[in-house]
Amino acid sequence: MRTEIIAVGTELLLGQIANSNAQWISKELAHYGASVYFHSVVGDNFDRVVAAFDQASSRSDVVLVTGGLGPTEDDMTRDAASHLFGQKLVEDRATMEKVEGYYIKNNKTMTSNNRKQALVLENAEVLENNEGMAPGQIVQYNATTFVFLPGVPSEMKYLMAAHVFPYLIKKYHLETEIKSEMLRFIGIGESTLESELSDLISNQSNPTIAPLAGEGDVAIRVTASGTDAEVKIASMKHTILERVGEYYFGSDTITIEEAVQDLLVQGGAKLGSAESLTGGKFIERMIQLEGASAVCEGGLVAYTPAAKQSIIKVPAHVIEQYGTVSEECAASMAAQAQSLLNVDIAVSFTGVAGPSQSEDHEPGLVFIGVKIGGKAPDVHRCHFDGSRDKIRSRAVIKAYELLFHKLKLQK
Repeated sequence: MRTEIIAVGTELLLGQIANSNAQWISKELAHYGASVYFHSVVGDNFDRVVAAFDQASSRSDVVLVTGGLGPTEDDMTRDAASHLFGQKLVEDRATMEKVEGYYIKNNKTMTSNNRKQALVLENAEVLENNEGMAPGQIVQYNATTFVFLPGVPSEMKYLMAAHVFPYLIKKYHLETEIKSEMLRFIGIGESTLESELSDLISNQSNPTIAPLAGEGDVAIRVTASGTDAEVKIASMKHTILERVGEYYFGSDTITIEEAVQDLLVQGGAKLGSAESLTGGKFIERMIQLEGASAVCEGGLVAYTPAAKQSIIKVPAHVIEQYGTVSEECAASMAAQAQSLLNVDIAVSFTGVAGPSQSEDHEPGLVFIGVKIGGKAPDVHRCHFDGSRDKIRSRAVIKAYELLFHKLKLQK
């Protein structure tokens, strides 16, 4: 079953609201093994809506349309379908009584344009909308099934669950299930990851494998269909992790800070930080997690050299001899944070976020210190490109990457 989703509404094209309806429908259809081939968004323009419907009918078995069923002049989904399909619009009496009843019940005067919500295509199967006014409609046009739904998410979801899914399951004998798992990796680039799995990607069929780049991490989406989809995914996941498992930190929606939190809990360790250029961003990401108090003691933020001495207690001679943007300062910050916060692990940040140089160093130079237990601080010299905010964010992600791999080795 080749499925297409069309969302009608200029507000979507302007970015005023997100097209969450298409995302939800696609995800739900996957449970029934229905493949969604196209997502389209078209504005409130009669000719363009007609063209979108015409194109969809030429390539899809089922077209799900959301939006454009309201009472106003720019709600033209019905008119466009009527024009293309050659079907008249007729008033659905049950819907009209519902609309009229609403205004009577609320002691309001109904304007004439509200009658528009009761119009349906003459050959449509009308779907009663218990969440709103405008009904859904299922209409056959040539070899394509068109399903028209309101754009209001609650109304769309109700109609899909109550009417559309049962209809599609019966008509298209949907049984196969599509499942996916997103495998997340950090510390390996997308191109390297793809190279390591190139033979699997080239020979993929069921399951399929798709590399995806993220913000600081990369992912492999494994998708399988059939009643044994979960078994197929588990087998492919095992094969992938045999090759690149050292970089794997979890699946689906897990974040790298959540993975680090899990390792801290397993090790019974407490974390703290001393941050200069990151200004508390590192520890903030940990604190925002539920259960953070079990593993996070706090953070020290000191931006200027004087603050580094007074708050973090970095010795004056370290700053005078090596400067604040140095390996030695990062090491001292990590060691002092561990002592002052009484934690097992401390992470420190110092560097130049830009836009100008500092201590003769170019923007992007960052030193990240990690001190674990009684070991000497391990300092990593990094250089990040991008804006000031991007440099700071990349430094935080890099620190979580370093911490994840160090903690993983200790297990």
